[in-house]
Amino acid sequence: MSADMLHIDVGAYALGLLEEPDRRAFEAHLSTCLSCHEELGALRGLAQTLDGIGPIAEPADAMPVAPEPAVVTDLMRHRIRRQRRHRAARTLAAAAAGIVLLGGALGTGFTLGADRDARPAASARQDDGTAALLQDGRRTSATDDGTGLTGTVAMQQKAWGSRIAMQLSKVRGPLQCELVAVDRRGNAHTVVGWSVPAKGYGLPGSPQPHLALQGGTALKPEEISRFEVRTIGEGRTLLTVPA
Repeated sequence: MSADMLHIDVGAYALGLLEEPDRRAFEAHLSTCLSCHEELGALRGLAQTLDGIGPIAEPADAMPVAPEPAVVTDLMRHRIRRQRRHRAARTLAAAAAGIVLLGGALGTGFTLGADRDARPAASARQDDGTAALLQDGRRTSATDDGTGLTGTVAMQQKAWGSRIAMQLSKVRGPLQCELVAVDRRGNAHTVVGWSVPAKGYGLPGSPQPHLALQGGTALKPEEISRFEVRTIGEGRTLLTVPA
């Protein structure tokens, strides 16, 4: 599914109208698309307002009213758009299957933390924003003596809050983790979540030297006191990075 098709899903996602496959695809797109992230922040207030409005009952003897031509046209356009998106999804799945077969034949795989020169052009474009933020953003680093985990967090202030990038190394798996921003009052705000494979990152036998991720929070940089890498479920803190 192309980014242009995913852009139109912001409103449907904010209102909770997307089907499960479309919701997962949009959330993956949202982590790399700042324009959709900003639009979603603006629409969330509208969604909360609409959520509190109940249906308007019509009189029992009211005659059905024929829809306006514009409404019919919009419904037809929506149906055509949905059909086109499903066709694109099938095409993308077929292309992905071909890439997997090619990768198996070459004995090579690519992930976000890989050597940049070894990644295909599409992956390199997706990582450009994260790498640039880690290089140019306001950075802090830390190492945990207990877990051995080492990480760097970079921040960039935006109109909607803060854009956050993180790089981790010496991560042992398998784990499910999340990065949270802790505000000055001690409240935790989830920035991004991920899974760590059994071989981890930056360890002997790991396929990649580090893990790089990007997310966001409504907090502004001056409102954040620290970042914590936590396990999902247990809530165990693996690393604390000062803001």
